[in-house]
Amino acid sequence: MENIEERIAGYDWAQLSDDLHQKGYATVPSLLTAEECEQLKSGYDDSSLYRKTIVMARYRFGLGEYKYFNYPLPNLIQMIRTSIYPKLAPIANTWFRVLNQDVQFPLEHDELLKRCRLNGQEKATVLILKYGPGGFNTLHQDLYGDVYFPMQLVLMLSEPDEDYEGGEFVLTQQIPRAQSKAIVLKPKKGDALIFTTNFKPEKGTRGYYRVNMKHGVSELRNGERYSLGIIFHDAST
Repeated sequence: MENIEERIAGYDWAQLSDDLHQKGYATVPSLLTAEECEQLKSGYDDSSLYRKTIVMARYRFGLGEYKYFNYPLPNLIQMIRTSIYPKLAPIANTWFRVLNQDVQFPLEHDELLKRCRLNGQEKATVLILKYGPGGFNTLHQDLYGDVYFPMQLVLMLSEPDEDYEGGEFVLTQQIPRAQSKAIVLKPKKGDALIFTTNFKPEKGTRGYYRVNMKHGVSELRNGERYSLGIIFHDAST
């Protein structure tokens, strides 16, 4: 069986890049095996893996909970984070360039984390999320500090319509001087979604403009839904 780095290298990144440019998101099918999904879920109650637990209702974030991993990250997560980042950094650099923003991202993930540390952002942002019946996540953006990478990843650890019903992944596009657009996605267990953390560029008649995007999770009707969120920058708090 291919290891995770070989699997990542084997995807059509030209097509995935085009999807991100056009839509602000892309689906990576079957990034994780069923066994790897279960392995990640089985560690949910191991408190030694995590630095913080957030009960979402307490902060009006939704209904459910999530846990931030400690460093060092589990090996599988670390390999995904460091292997996918170099595929996305050129896309991020294109986005910032066409929007005339004076930021260029390094092509290796370690270099991005060095920038985070220089800005006082040293805490891991990878998180695992769990929702039960009635659970949901309000629309939001995961920035965590002045240094942020404009794309992130969510990996589905549960199978829709088998492990849970409802709980679709929701993206919204806030188009200037127009009504917002909602996108509803239903990735399968083991699939990954890459999507914009904050915005994407859109080409208009006078050049590129910024389309702000948020993401969330619709209400679960029943069952349990687990997912893993991989954010490439670190947090200050």
